[in-house]
Amino acid sequence: MWMPDRDEGPPIYQQIADHIAQQISNGEFPPGSLLPSERKLADRFDVNRSTIVLAYSELRSLGIIISRPGSGTRVNPIHWSSEHHINWGQFVENGHFSPTPAFIRRINEALRHDQNLIDFASGELSQQLSASDELTLIMNYSSHTQHLGYDNPQGFEPLREAVAQLLQEHQQIHTTSSSLLITSGSQQSLYLITHFLLSPGDAVAIEEPSYYYSLPMFHSAGLRVYKLPAGPNGLNPDEVRRLYKKHRIKMLFINPFFQNPTGSCLSQEHRTALLNLAGELGLPIVEDDPYSLTSFDSNVPRSLKSIDTVGSVLYISSLSKIAAAGLRIGWLAAPSSVIDRLAEARQQMDFGHSIVTEAVASQFIASTYFLPHIQRLRIQLQYKRDMLIEALNKELHGLISFDVPSGGIHLWCKIIPSFQEHKLLEEAIRQGVVYVPGSVYGSDPSYVRFTFARPASEQIATGISKFAAALRTVIS
Repeated sequence: MWMPDRDEGPPIYQQIADHIAQQISNGEFPPGSLLPSERKLADRFDVNRSTIVLAYSELRSLGIIISRPGSGTRVNPIHWSSEHHINWGQFVENGHFSPTPAFIRRINEALRHDQNLIDFASGELSQQLSASDELTLIMNYSSHTQHLGYDNPQGFEPLREAVAQLLQEHQQIHTTSSSLLITSGSQQSLYLITHFLLSPGDAVAIEEPSYYYSLPMFHSAGLRVYKLPAGPNGLNPDEVRRLYKKHRIKMLFINPFFQNPTGSCLSQEHRTALLNLAGELGLPIVEDDPYSLTSFDSNVPRSLKSIDTVGSVLYISSLSKIAAAGLRIGWLAAPSSVIDRLAEARQQMDFGHSIVTEAVASQFIASTYFLPHIQRLRIQLQYKRDMLIEALNKELHGLISFDVPSGGIHLWCKIIPSFQEHKLLEEAIRQGVVYVPGSVYGSDPSYVRFTFARPASEQIATGISKFAAALRTVIS
């Protein structure tokens, strides 16, 4: 995102005027189109409104824009003949892929603009929690050089073998390398499923609240999305049956381990009932499991895939939440016919993942580094969770409630006094902290999600203090 250079170069107003003129020339603002208000641009570029007044005045003097009382500021249709300029704005607005939710765009913009913000929003591990040191050692000392051509569309064979062994040892999922597809993280697995196994108009079910609610890919695939209430023990299988009868849902998407955003865990009783129902109705289940290896205790229910005896479950996971987000290695375990179809689709998209990254990932999973890293990760995540809870109890006692998760990286909180979501987020950013508003995940606006894996330990108490100050400002 472009921002004026405050340290050198022309005056800021001139930089902004030149930038807007370039956008007009590129067709982002076609002739006759309405330009943003002075106040909106001042917020956008973090400048005083008087700076935008000067920038617009400069453009008016050149005949590039015109302003009329009550009509706002527009691109001069005489100066910019429409027959010579492509209206790129129309292409952007009419694209097939739905835009990112507005709150997420605002959070990303704030994080890009101010690197000192305390980040409870980003769903990834901090540098201290990641396996970057182990991965660096593997990259530096690996003596096996791979052929750097196109690889098997299902992914690097040694990596699929390592993942199959990982699933068997840690999740009791018995699969083979031929039933695995390597993807660029769980997101690509979800994209392939929604766009190549389903058709526009198909009905699917997701949990409410749910990370899936924030993903544009469901709507971009033309799917009808229905929500199922998820309580402390996950969704109720009886509700799945009701929704199936009413809408003939074609597929169910769930996040059963330390769910994003609530941190809840689907009970073993509900897992068994859900699998029985799936077999009875012929309803496929997509089990998205990025967090089960982060469990803080040993009382973790078995995955749906591990107790699936009829092939109802498509299982997806990745290294993003347990090793490093930038590694971009995920996998999909499914019947061979599904793997073949999606591998073909994947090959049409990008000819497969980087074989170099896949080779590093395969060595990491099979190495003596992997299990000690997971054990250390669990300890550190639990420590940071406890720090977050202590800070919330200290700063917001009586103003907030939550259930304590036994794994994962998120804490889902209900704010007790009423507030306006956008005002709280903006005030929090002004105070120096970001989080994710609950409506992003389909909940009512009284909830917020804090991710404790991203901020450094020493930032957690300070970040919650800043959030508390923002909340008290808004509710006062």
